[in-house]
Amino acid sequence: MATDPATRPDDGFHDEIARRLARLEGPAPRGRTKWTPRALATGALLVLGLAGLVVLVPNRLFDPELRRVTVVIGGLAAWRFGWWFTHALRAEIRRVRVWPRLRAQREAAWAGGWRPPHLHVQMTTFREKPAITRHVIAALLSEIRRLGVPATIYVGTGTPFDERVITAIAEEIGGDLDADLVFIRQNQPGKRMAIGLVMRAIIRRRPDPEDVILFMDGDTVLGAGSLEKSIAMFGADPGLDALTTDEEVVCFGPRWMGKWLEMRFAQRRLAMQSHALSNRVLTLTGRMSVFRARGIVNAGFVRTIEADHLDHWLWGRFRFLSGDDKSTWYYLLSRGARMTYVPDARVYTVEVVEGTGAARMVQNLLRWSGNMLRNGARAIALGPRRMPLFIWWCLVDQRIAMWTMLVSPAIGIAAAFVEPLYLLSLMLWVMLSRVVLSLWLFRFARRVDWSWPFILYLNQVINAAVKVRLVYFLNRQSWANRGNQRAGRGRGPGDRLRGAVAWGQLAISVSLLFWAVGWMTGLPIAGRL
Repeated sequence: MATDPATRPDDGFHDEIARRLARLEGPAPRGRTKWTPRALATGALLVLGLAGLVVLVPNRLFDPELRRVTVVIGGLAAWRFGWWFTHALRAEIRRVRVWPRLRAQREAAWAGGWRPPHLHVQMTTFREKPAITRHVIAALLSEIRRLGVPATIYVGTGTPFDERVITAIAEEIGGDLDADLVFIRQNQPGKRMAIGLVMRAIIRRRPDPEDVILFMDGDTVLGAGSLEKSIAMFGADPGLDALTTDEEVVCFGPRWMGKWLEMRFAQRRLAMQSHALSNRVLTLTGRMSVFRARGIVNAGFVRTIEADHLDHWLWGRFRFLSGDDKSTWYYLLSRGARMTYVPDARVYTVEVVEGTGAARMVQNLLRWSGNMLRNGARAIALGPRRMPLFIWWCLVDQRIAMWTMLVSPAIGIAAAFVEPLYLLSLMLWVMLSRVVLSLWLFRFARRVDWSWPFILYLNQVINAAVKVRLVYFLNRQSWANRGNQRAGRGRGPGDRLRGAVAWGQLAISVSLLFWAVGWMTGLPIAGRL
């Protein structure tokens, strides 16, 4: 171990991570085993309570004055739930019918002796907690040992601190491995520049086109067998260019935030299975993605990561800070590359929440939604000829859904001025519908959690509001995990003028939405709100 006290892991924190990882590494409960007596009892009480309210509260959804409002809400709900269950059906088809065949092909290729010539690991870290780094490096070295393939680990760092921690762990655990450890000290700030420097180092080694390159973050712990399961996919499918894996979260923070993250990862599993049925995904997640070298060892790919930018009519040209996983995805998507999702290869994200959970939640939504919006528009512009039609429409739907999600709350509030009980009737419908959605999400979760119906709705509304605001402020970026980088917050006269224009656009767009809703429902919604 390192002799520098600053690089020693906190033994208590290290052991707690190990305990939580051990619980997650075990086989996930399946089918009826998730439904413990407590989960069944809680679910029954929730459903009975909602059913009792439906019976006891006067139903105002079909009042003559408000029947038209209900028809509009019902039409929107049928559309949104129809699209959601299309994803659910596609996910089930891939999970039950397609994936077993792909898994068998993967296992046959690996058993038949297929191996990549070399594994290149691209990892970035920045002042990570030593306890987390120890788990990350230990898991990575264990997976390389299991893989039995020559490897080079390139670590993009910003400080000597991380290098000392990683060196000590590698010397202790991985001294017997056929693996080299290379540190690339970045000379410019930002994760993108660190990745770019690592990729340039890999290119200088002249990798074989059939080598594989693993992209991972410095807080990602590889699950047992995840590397072999992922890399073997390239042997089973010679046309595959990239893949991403399943994720779980180890959250050190407010309990509600852990529940929120668990729910989002369940949503991710459902969506990834659906998208992968079309041999594409909507992001090559930075936590862990694997690439075939032939598609990315070139200057174009490297420059896309280092200097990816957007030209906006109002904000001009601005470079992206975070979202490198979206940039790599867009580069491959624009070239017709095949991508997939490996559901049985799992990695663990160690999320340490510092400060208030609410602030961290908003920060995450701003970053995730901003990355989606900045890349979604240009991906849509590629057109359905450059990708499967379903994937193209998924990108379009992302931009539609953020607006439609705000319609029902606006309608409900406006209708309450006509009939106060209408809002209560509407909220009962909302909760019953989220119970149904959660029942399906439980199929992609480790456990049944009846707080999900409430968290799901709040997440949808808050996320939609964040996205609508970001549509007009695409230049706003921040990333506290890489030295508190910020962009798009200038204070000069020109910046203030552009900000005023953007706020004006936002106000006009929201007013038009309210006017359209009022026109469809017959409610004076704009005047009420």
